[in-house]
Amino acid sequence: MQFSGHPPLSRGEIWALLDLCQSASQSILACYNDEASAGLLYSKEDRTPLTKADLASHEILSEGLRSLKPELPLLSEECSPGEIADRDQWDSFWMVDPLDGTREFLERTGQFTINIALIENQRPTLGLIYEPLSRKGSLGIIGEGAWRLCFESGAWQATPLTTRKLPSDQLVILASRRHKNPSLDRCLEFLKSTHELSRQNSGSALKFCDLAAGRGDCYPRFSPCSEWDVAAGDALVTAAGGRVLGLDGAPLRYNARDTLLSPHFVAVGDRSASLWNELLESMA
Repeated sequence: MQFSGHPPLSRGEIWALLDLCQSASQSILACYNDEASAGLLYSKEDRTPLTKADLASHEILSEGLRSLKPELPLLSEECSPGEIADRDQWDSFWMVDPLDGTREFLERTGQFTINIALIENQRPTLGLIYEPLSRKGSLGIIGEGAWRLCFESGAWQATPLTTRKLPSDQLVILASRRHKNPSLDRCLEFLKSTHELSRQNSGSALKFCDLAAGRGDCYPRFSPCSEWDVAAGDALVTAAGGRVLGLDGAPLRYNARDTLLSPHFVAVGDRSASLWNELLESMA
């Protein structure tokens, strides 16, 4: 993993970040492998589930990120309102989902992740999506590249990731089986008018990983999610050669509004393809 410029974290800090994810993963998997500990604690006000694993991962990541970069505040899904009350004053901070895919976790599909993004001036400059079960991560650093990371022979090994060019025949659409709504139907109908479609279902942020690795072409999202669900994947896909666009055609901005709900977006692999502008125009 070679850097050409001045990445927001040094190579040593990146290894420390991966080690931190491993520690948080151990707490997640301890709950996952013990059904008595993996259960739902309660549903939050937005009706999303909360488990002991969410909280255990949050505590480990909070402490570790403070040690890694004491000057950076933390905006985590599990932060209290008081902890982020002055977030509008933050120029740089961590945005974290300690357990993305809690429903997948509860249903024991294995499709859950830890998402960590470094936000600077409302845009992610680094994103890491870590998969606890496989002990592998996907890292994107804007301006430097993207890599698949796994721990082998006592060290982290990095393999470059690159999105693929738009195919001429069949598009692979990355989606979740849970996400069904009229906007998604309109999106798919438009794409069906230009290409054959193959739909690949996956949970949590793994769709961003598939897109960055060239295993898909488009991840449309028209159902509710929060900024911490998206930020790490945005950095990953962008660093790998793709784009994550709001329905206005502009890159997403983070911690820029009163709400932390993410706007609807389309993440794409081939950033140069004119098809995506045509798609967004059809959705207007």
